[in-house]
Amino acid sequence: MTQENDGAGAAQRSVTVARSFAAPRELVFRAWSSAEHVRRWFCPAGFTVPAAEVDFRPGGVFAVCMRAPDGNEFWSRGAFGEIAPPERLTFHGGAEVGGTVRFTAHTTVTFETERMGTRVVVHQTYEIFDTSFHAAIDGAPEGWRTTLDNLADEVGRLCTEQGRSVVHGSFTLSRRYDAAPALVFRAFTDPAAKARWFGGGEGVEVLDRAMDVRPGGTERMKVRWTTGMVSCFEATYCDVVPDARLIYLYEMRLDARKISASLATVELRPEGAGTHLTITEHGAFLDGFEDAGMREHGTRWLLDRLAVSLDG
Repeated sequence: MTQENDGAGAAQRSVTVARSFAAPRELVFRAWSSAEHVRRWFCPAGFTVPAAEVDFRPGGVFAVCMRAPDGNEFWSRGAFGEIAPPERLTFHGGAEVGGTVRFTAHTTVTFETERMGTRVVVHQTYEIFDTSFHAAIDGAPEGWRTTLDNLADEVGRLCTEQGRSVVHGSFTLSRRYDAAPALVFRAFTDPAAKARWFGGGEGVEVLDRAMDVRPGGTERMKVRWTTGMVSCFEATYCDVVPDARLIYLYEMRLDARKISASLATVELRPEGAGTHLTITEHGAFLDGFEDAGMREHGTRWLLDRLAVSLDG
């Protein structure tokens, strides 16, 4: 959300953006703490950071040079205000072009623990001294969105640096549907039928979807959630028995980070006029990602959506 209050002196503007990351907040907080980290991510899509100075303490320098695709460079020079690990930090600075400050920005960043990891909220207020920079501020929400996408890549790199680990988990779920096995099987194997229930729900943007259900065939679905996080499901089918069984291997990624590799079995058998479905999964959760029952919870939710799609 962006707001403006025009009054005496500089124009006042504000922007608030939020994004979730599949990592603990201590690690996400660390990605702001040094020039080495900041150079990898603190810029919108298409820009680079050729130079940065970060003295991570209250009053310490925070200066970043952003290089645009056309080669022009823009410096933001300022200092940190509050640093409260791993909950909150503030910094302020002025954006310089040709040695003149065109606008100033005061930034507050909060880090909140949530089920999938960490939610980062960035609130930035501006004083604009050069009216030609109104358009730049208008683009701030999208600029921050792509900047936080870059941060997700850096967070994934830091997760990998922490060391390799594997945690195993399994679950089995059963459902009865008032539909013949052929209809339930079609809901898993027909692209249009599966799109009705296998997804993120309202407000989730589907970025990519493709499926080829046969032994050796693959399926892929990539979505952007309302939290800003991008997840990707990539499967390879091992066994397909029409109206009776599906077995597939799949990997899950959150942003650029591979979080799991799993084996899933879907079994269908007639039960009266309907179908008894059993789904079993064995997962390996990778490099510090803690599932904490989320995969089972998510599968229950999807099977409920499947019931609604079969009734429709």
